[in-house]
Amino acid sequence: MSVLRLIFNIAWFIMGGFVMGLAWWLAGLLCFISIIGIPFGRACFVIGEMAFWPFGQENVNRKHLKGFEDIGTGPLGMIGNVIWFLFCGIWLAIGHLTHAVACFVTIIGIPFAIQHVKLALLSLTPIGQTVVAKESY
Repeated sequence: MSVLRLIFNIAWFIMGGFVMGLAWWLAGLLCFISIIGIPFGRACFVIGEMAFWPFGQENVNRKHLKGFEDIGTGPLGMIGNVIWFLFCGIWLAIGHLTHAVACFVTIIGIPFAIQHVKLALLSLTPIGQTVVAKESY
């Protein structure tokens, strides 16, 4: 991990990443309460880790990464994303967009705002996505 990436991740963690990472993990815990929500909860914990330390990571469609469709990248994944959007996705997206607006107000916060917008888009349709290190993709 480069020093600059480490500095950005620490600043991110202090300026909103901690709150949104906890929000993702809380959504994951709520999903684990029901048996049907376990795949959603797993995705929440993976993306929550990215919400804590986003610099140096990116989300990728598993179909493009693996080269073939799985249950989360096909029609069932689309249905799962619609269910996710209605129950949790919209709220996490609003949280990320609120943080993004607060970061966009300052010049120095623009890189953080961009990361919040990326996570807001990911929070709308996380099923079928995975998080990878930028060097490995």
